[in-house]
Amino acid sequence: MKPNYIKQLWSEGKPVINGFLSIPCPLVSEVMAEQGYDALTIDLQHGIVDYQTSVGMMQAMRASDVVPMVRVPWLEPGAIMKALDAGAYGVVCPMINTAEQAAKLVSCVRYPPIGIRSYGPSRASISAGANYGPEADDNMLCFAMIETREAMDNLDAIAATQGLDGLYIGPADLTIGLTGMRYPNGFDREEPEIIEAIKRILATAHAHGIKAALHCGSAAYALRALEWGFDMVTVANDIRMLTNAASASVKAIRQGLDDDAPRSTGASSQY
Repeated sequence: MKPNYIKQLWSEGKPVINGFLSIPCPLVSEVMAEQGYDALTIDLQHGIVDYQTSVGMMQAMRASDVVPMVRVPWLEPGAIMKALDAGAYGVVCPMINTAEQAAKLVSCVRYPPIGIRSYGPSRASISAGANYGPEADDNMLCFAMIETREAMDNLDAIAATQGLDGLYIGPADLTIGLTGMRYPNGFDREEPEIIEAIKRILATAHAHGIKAALHCGSAAYALRALEWGFDMVTVANDIRMLTNAASASVKAIRQGLDDDAPRSTGASSQY
């Protein structure tokens, strides 16, 4: 079986740069896969992606060395197992709030006797190579997202879950979970209490011998997270990158023309 490149990087003491794919398009996945990421995660939770499209996106990534992962919509065994059968080398699961939920997540990622994953790697047996069954458990990554006050209250117990590979921080939901809507939504948090929570999750993960990942909104914040000691950083997603690049380009042209007037994008457009 083709080994998981993420695990190789970690064994060498190197961090992992991850991207997020929310646009349901194999071509976008192919383009992103050629940009130097170590891993790309297809977002089935908040992305505009269905299962069949996600398979095509993983097929498009196959020509590169990027590691395909999937953020599943929820803690649902069928969705988790199908993502792995399609060829994902890792699962990121949102809203894991208790040790029991973390154990259920792990069981869906691992084959018996460790877990309950049903055998049927329809595409994975092709894309990952021979001997998939006996070697899959050692290559699949299992991340629990920490995003709520309940998860913070149960943090040590979650991190101690046997078979869990890492804690993945969703800072937008974590901020809402800890403070409500007191602060603006977003990823790159500057509030002392949120940074304290982020660093606590990082320290707890490492104390239990597992990895810590942080979803970031910018390269600058990702570098900051790596300085804190995070093992994996995610930088924005394809939609946000397209939006930012397009907006910056148009803004630069309009400033050059001394024309800052907004342009309508409403339904009344003649186009």
